[in-house]
Amino acid sequence: MTTDAKGAPQTPSRRLTAAAGARRFIEQRTIAVVPEDERYGRPRDLFAVWFAANISPLTIVSGTIAPAVYGLGLWSGMAAVLVGNLIGGFLMALHAAQGPRLGVPQLIQSRGQFGSWGSLLVTVLAMFMYAGWFASNLVIAGQALHQIVPELPTSLWLILCAAAGLVIAAVGYDLIHRVGRWGTLVSAALLAVCAVQLLSTPHILERAGEHGGFTLSGFAGMAGIGVLLQLTFAPYVSDYTRYMPTDTAARRATLWFTYWGCVLGSALPMLLGVVMGLAVSDDTIRGLGAVLGSTLSAVVLVGFAAVVIHINAMNLYGTALCLVTAVQTFRHRWLPGRTVRVLLVSAPLAVGLTMALAFQKTFLASYTDFLAILQYVLVPWTAINLIDFYLIRRGEYDVGSFFAPDGGVYGRFKVPALLVYAGSFLAEIPFMHTSAFTGPAARALGGTDLAWAVGLATAAAGYRAVMKPQTTEVSEPLRPPTP
Repeated sequence: MTTDAKGAPQTPSRRLTAAAGARRFIEQRTIAVVPEDERYGRPRDLFAVWFAANISPLTIVSGTIAPAVYGLGLWSGMAAVLVGNLIGGFLMALHAAQGPRLGVPQLIQSRGQFGSWGSLLVTVLAMFMYAGWFASNLVIAGQALHQIVPELPTSLWLILCAAAGLVIAAVGYDLIHRVGRWGTLVSAALLAVCAVQLLSTPHILERAGEHGGFTLSGFAGMAGIGVLLQLTFAPYVSDYTRYMPTDTAARRATLWFTYWGCVLGSALPMLLGVVMGLAVSDDTIRGLGAVLGSTLSAVVLVGFAAVVIHINAMNLYGTALCLVTAVQTFRHRWLPGRTVRVLLVSAPLAVGLTMALAFQKTFLASYTDFLAILQYVLVPWTAINLIDFYLIRRGEYDVGSFFAPDGGVYGRFKVPALLVYAGSFLAEIPFMHTSAFTGPAARALGGTDLAWAVGLATAAAGYRAVMKPQTTEVSEPLRPPTP
């Protein structure tokens, strides 16, 4: 057993404590492997990060899509929200358990499936995803703050909220976790205020209960949005677990704290959004005033805007990791310093801010199509990644090869994975349903969009089939953690 400078035994817990005390406030690792002696943190902290990351005005607006876009009633809308979040949350949380095992960001780990250059496909898609989420959150936060202080234009509020997110993202991992803990307390209190006020306003509940619409296409579409809202975290969920200890108990706890934090944080405000969408004829942000009153709604909207800043800091942080990953694919020894990392965060901020300014007047329609497109491109990737980790590689990867100039044992391109991804996307096309395009299968099903389910099934089955002959000598598969 090792000892410290005073001769005291250095148990694993004491070594973790010492590492935590020695780490710098501003993150230094970026996308590099986190070694064992720098692992720290408690899995239960992840509940706060993901609970706060979901409770925002944007999540409430996502719930309003059930009645506003799909024509669902109160109970069918709520059921679709719960089904989608419970399914999507588990798939997302399975990615979270990869962080403690490998100690690298999620998209670096994807080199094990697609190769060092092939994984750039997913990296580029993730960057567009981050920009879209950043812009969507900014629009909601800007509109909320403009409603409170109409003297300042929405555009100025967008810029101020974007700048605040930049500061948190530039500092990095530690500050995001700290802000997340406070954000959980604030967001939970705000959601409770909204729920209590809503439940104590009989005429609003009566108005919501009067709507009982149901269509299979609407239910499938809304459930798909619930799945998607969870899966959009999958490309970076393990970025926030890679500093965690590597023991099996920690990996299991990592999965379940992430799962319940994300599912509850998303489903609860979405359920509120379903009620709001049925009971308030105006848009959700303005409708909060009718439910809460002017003073209380102002407090809630300011609180929600603060939570949005935390969420957008995570979006910027994830985009910066994507950019570093892309550059490092070709310049293998390059890692950014503090100044360069701030510049990397600033670039996607400018793109997201431009999108927010451009689409703020047609937000709901653009946002719904944005969610649909994300389903189509993310679901095949998540299936391939999870099948590879749990069934093919069984958690055993050559981490050094992730950073090798030639891709190491994984090479620059993994053709089987790229072909399965492309084939799964093509299989989704007949089942797609957006404002611009409806596939023949979706049209035959009355507009029911099952593309995400088709993509998940074809990618999982296809990748398992083409990779089965390449299984390693590991005798026992790594099972997904169970409670």
